[in-house]
Amino acid sequence: MNDLFGKCALVTGGSRGIGFAIARALVGRGVNVLATGRQEEHLAKASELLAGELTSATGAQAGKDRPPAGRLETMAADVRDYEQVRRAVRTTVDRFGGLDILINNAGLGIFRNVADLSVEQWRETIDTNLTGVFNACHAAIPELRRRGGGWIINISSLAGKNSFPGAAAYCASKAGLNAFSEALMQEVRYDGIRVSYVMPGSVDTEFSGDAGTGGGWKLGAGDVAAVVLDLLDHHARSLPSRVEIRPSQPKKG
Repeated sequence: MNDLFGKCALVTGGSRGIGFAIARALVGRGVNVLATGRQEEHLAKASELLAGELTSATGAQAGKDRPPAGRLETMAADVRDYEQVRRAVRTTVDRFGGLDILINNAGLGIFRNVADLSVEQWRETIDTNLTGVFNACHAAIPELRRRGGGWIINISSLAGKNSFPGAAAYCASKAGLNAFSEALMQEVRYDGIRVSYVMPGSVDTEFSGDAGTGGGWKLGAGDVAAVVLDLLDHHARSLPSRVEIRPSQPKKG
């Protein structure tokens, strides 16, 4: 994985925020990426934005010795639905010739006290943040094995180890994701599949509903993407199975 050029990746929740930053970073390294999301308009906007960036970059780099960028394609898929996830994996293989990297980023946060949380909101959170990861891994592992190995990187949260009021469903889903990742890592390591999970703290994205209002202290989506690229660049003998990343100077009080 030291040379990412020509690799094939599936990024769930790849139309905005952290997922889009990861997809953009991968494409910049020559990786062909299928990004999924639930809303067509967000996927279309992501494609348009990245296409414009790539056009500008190509012009700026004309005549320079730089590998070409990869491709970004998009597909509407809800990770809660196994058949939709299975089709996304199959589409990645059909369009790009294989699957080397799975980034499980699709996530949902509903922040309410347990007494005020509906049964449907609990199920939606767990089904998106935890069952959705199982769905993607279950569908992707046979393809990764066919390629002789690869990477599964799950985007978790520091909330998975640092619980706080009003976030029982979210914290439980991320704690479950962490445990799932640890077990899966041990199951597939001898298939050449490395599993890691990244636990960001506060990130300035649309996820929290206040993108652009972080006052400069929050992490940027690109900071998380940089960690993902660092993981992918590790030598095959090395497995950083868990990475915590947090603002270096969080807001006081």
